[in-house]
Amino acid sequence: MPSPAKPMAPANKALTGRMPAEAIHVFELPRLPADMLADFRALEDASSAVSDAMDNLGLFGAIAASELMPSLKGSAIVGQAVTVLNLPREGGVAAAVASGLGLMGEQEAYNLAEPGDVVVIQGIRTGSNLGGQSATLAHRAGCAGAVVDGCHRDPNASAELGFPVWSRGVTPVTGKWRLRTAAINGPVQIAGVAVQAGDLVVADAAGVVFVPFDRCADVLMEAQRIHNGDSRQKADIARGVSLAELARAKYK
Repeated sequence: MPSPAKPMAPANKALTGRMPAEAIHVFELPRLPADMLADFRALEDASSAVSDAMDNLGLFGAIAASELMPSLKGSAIVGQAVTVLNLPREGGVAAAVASGLGLMGEQEAYNLAEPGDVVVIQGIRTGSNLGGQSATLAHRAGCAGAVVDGCHRDPNASAELGFPVWSRGVTPVTGKWRLRTAAINGPVQIAGVAVQAGDLVVADAAGVVFVPFDRCADVLMEAQRIHNGDSRQKADIARGVSLAELARAKYK
């Protein structure tokens, strides 16, 4: 029986060579409609509304900002995930330095990204998974921001770009000698949440929520219902409806 054909790089994009082609699981992401992304962005307190919708639909995908902290106050992004899998490098730092060979390959994800995508990295905690130059390249490619289950560094560089990063913290320690990028656009685990390339990322001051690609329409509909109920409740509070009436009302 013939083996399945390997996915091919899109004709309009040459690979950087930082990663072997077989390490790239998906070259072209399935795409959500632009109006759907706009509707997610229009939600007030989007991560909370989407988290509530996920709960109601029996889905799990929310991560608190206390676990993955936003680097820029007030940042809010909605976009599809381009994923990077970083693993600890074997052999020790001294041997890696002596080899002179860095094994970080996240730039290939930026190369394959479309404007508005979000870089999602399953990373290490002993060094940086994304530094200032890397953030600059992601920003140049049009990426909206990054979510890193691990550390990043050079926070001033990404701040000056207005490029938000949700991570476990910052470090001065390079990942160049401490990690190897094992896969691009393959499955990753972010703070216990399984994420696939193309899944929706909703991130703001409250945290990060990942929505499976094939459930985005259902989650949006439920999130809009919740959002509309919250809007009615806020309007009633603003016009002075009594606490007793508010307690009896059903908003969502």
